[in-house]
Amino acid sequence: MRTPDEVAAMLRLRALGWGERRIAGELGCSRRAVRRYLAGGGWANYRTPRRAKVLDGLETWLSERFRRHRGNADVVRQELEREHGLVASLRTVERAVTGLRQSLAAEARATLRFETPPGRQLQIDFGEMRATLCGEAVKLHLFVATLGYSRRVFVRAFRHERQSAWFAGMEAAFGHFGGVPQEVLFDNARALVDEHDAATREVRFNERLHGFARYWGFKPRACAPYRARTKGKDERGVGYVKHNAIAGRRFDSFAALEGHLDEWMREIADRRIHGTTGEAPMARFAREEAAALRPLDGRPPFGQTRELIRRVRSDATVEVDTNSYSVPWRLIGETVAVTAAAGRIVVRHGGGEVADHGEIVGRRQRVLSAAHLEGVAALSRPPVPASSPPTAPALAEPDLLRPLSEYDEAAGGPWS
Repeated sequence: MRTPDEVAAMLRLRALGWGERRIAGELGCSRRAVRRYLAGGGWANYRTPRRAKVLDGLETWLSERFRRHRGNADVVRQELEREHGLVASLRTVERAVTGLRQSLAAEARATLRFETPPGRQLQIDFGEMRATLCGEAVKLHLFVATLGYSRRVFVRAFRHERQSAWFAGMEAAFGHFGGVPQEVLFDNARALVDEHDAATREVRFNERLHGFARYWGFKPRACAPYRARTKGKDERGVGYVKHNAIAGRRFDSFAALEGHLDEWMREIADRRIHGTTGEAPMARFAREEAAALRPLDGRPPFGQTRELIRRVRSDATVEVDTNSYSVPWRLIGETVAVTAAAGRIVVRHGGGEVADHGEIVGRRQRVLSAAHLEGVAALSRPPVPASSPPTAPALAEPDLLRPLSEYDEAAGGPWS
């Protein structure tokens, strides 16, 4: 095939009276080629005959099914055979949807930036990272909340991401900002969202979250499944906290970590010049967003309450969230009711309260009360001098026996 410039030269030479042989010799091509281009009056591409394809006429159907199945060409191939009776290889289907795949990928990456008015939206999320705490590398769960307008950030560290941590983080953020926004945007965490249909966008929130939202007066919103970037302000906020507030630092205790985060929010995060707004978040917050938040009006915490049933273990403790809390040793083997609320662990048995402890923030720790172990032989027996000869153990320790009055009380009165 000759180039368009060569064909144009053929036409100019022909106009000057040159013959086909002379033109072919000048341009180094065959007389047949010169004759064809002169007859056509100009350059023309070779016309390759188009062969009929198996999937001709199914372009619209392929596009709809490919999007429905989120780019899974093999599922499309299976439905093609089942619904249309066409047997095609996976490679044939993949070639047919090549352009659709590129379009689907572009749609998934495309994000329209939008700005929310003051007091409209708070974005929340958790991020995980390891930090050195008390000389050991531990996993921290960082709750990060970002106001959509001012970009003011709040962060708190937890040892888990259970629902209680989400609620405690939001309440702490409301207190830190001094008010409640109109809506709170989060991803599809199991602790908050029971179901989110990606196709219909129907969301079923957790019932306790509904109660929490009604109590504080905000509207819960879940971002689209697999589209965490729709809450991009907080996604970037989580990375900012990890790489600026925590990375490379060591903390002597959990309290020291919390104190550092409070200072970092006050001295660093609130005062920095934000790359998008061009202002310090605290200045933007104080000028326009603080007054737009709904006041707290002294409202107490939501007070998430958990009612649990536990069996007292042989070490006279019950387990709650991997931590152990002591109860009177006479209840070993008994079933007790445990209430976790407002930072307290309350244990009840037989209609009465038998233990009350402060809830532990960490994990796998023990809280023991000496009063719960009174009468245990190992604690009540005086130490034996080293020079004294060993004696045979008693068959039974009187202190280990329950008085009969306790059984009378449990039965509702003395036996007669």
